[in-house]
Amino acid sequence: MARKTAQAGRPSRPVGFYVAVLLVATVFLTLFGIVMIYSASTVEALVNESGSPWAKMRNQAIFALIGFGLLFGFWKAVPASFWNDDSPGPRMLLYGGWAVLLALNVLVRIIGNDALGAYRWINIGPFSLQPSEFMKIAIVVMAARCMARYQNGAISGGTCALGLALFAGAPLAVIVGAQSDLGTTIICVVTVVALTIIGGAPWWAVGLLVAVMLAAVVAMIFITPYRMQRIMLFMDPWNDGEGGQGSGRQLIHARYALALGGLFGVGLGNSVEKYLYLPEPETDFIFAIVGEELGLVGALAVVAAFVAILWAGVHIAFAATDNFSMLLALGCTIMLVFQACLNICCVIGIAPVTGKPLPFLSAGGSSLISSLLLVGLILSVARQAELPTEAERRRSELRVVRSQGGRGRR
Repeated sequence: MARKTAQAGRPSRPVGFYVAVLLVATVFLTLFGIVMIYSASTVEALVNESGSPWAKMRNQAIFALIGFGLLFGFWKAVPASFWNDDSPGPRMLLYGGWAVLLALNVLVRIIGNDALGAYRWINIGPFSLQPSEFMKIAIVVMAARCMARYQNGAISGGTCALGLALFAGAPLAVIVGAQSDLGTTIICVVTVVALTIIGGAPWWAVGLLVAVMLAAVVAMIFITPYRMQRIMLFMDPWNDGEGGQGSGRQLIHARYALALGGLFGVGLGNSVEKYLYLPEPETDFIFAIVGEELGLVGALAVVAAFVAILWAGVHIAFAATDNFSMLLALGCTIMLVFQACLNICCVIGIAPVTGKPLPFLSAGGSSLISSLLLVGLILSVARQAELPTEAERRRSELRVVRSQGGRGRR
């Protein structure tokens, strides 16, 4: 028996309108990010003589080209239903890809390189790969499959819970255990919990899941000294034992940057904080440089672009032709927008630092490509929704038959 859930249906506007909004917002954020990365990284490159001031901008542009190529491939060549297909080929590719990504996330601890005290990257030639960024996508797809089958009555609640525990819980245990990446874990947990609610899971089951996850997060914070330190710095970054010149320095200078920016900013390229005051200005804290150089207006433009992605993604999801596609589009949208919200909240000081990049804007190939792949999955749902349904196709054929019959009588 199928569960009562939100159902897919035709939107009030053509799906192509929401596709255009999603694409415009994505392209804007990506191109804007490339410009801001150049602005934020040039001083460090020149002062430390670490290479060309164009290097990080050039790398981000290359990753953007790769990411948009994959986005268009997912959009035009891979229908959303492919990921829910139980035929041998798609099934083998899906589960095989999930297993490979899980193995890579385990191998990070063994062969990965240590960056900023964390083992999250594997070197591949001149570039580095962060497997957890792509594991997020696999978790969304697997969670959507489980919940769609539960909705349709194909599997029981217990089987669905086991599927979520295996295909989402196990990778997250590896990510937080082997890589100490609590930020990615929180983003994935929020997405999975949202899908269980949308998918019609019983409220007691959702409550139990949330309680277990919250207990696990609290336990990981209390047993890890540096996470407890982040909580303390969130409440008072000046109380870092070094008068704000130690662990609290990044948060303090992010606030200075936002304060200096005011309403319209100090001008593109004129940041003061990027002169080695604000650590990692082109990655996790790039939003602070946006606020400093372009002010509140520039910061709100970034926020508005993510609101547009949320708005378009939700409308595309509810235009989906089946429950799996709807859940997939919603999961991808929630993951993107929640990560952006989490990063911005950390930068402006209303949430503890998690070390997660701002999608599309922060420097980093894995983050950019995975974000564009999530958009590609949403667009694949939109493309499938634009195709005529079986009922619409039959009505169209019936109109043709009637028209031909009428001409014959005349």
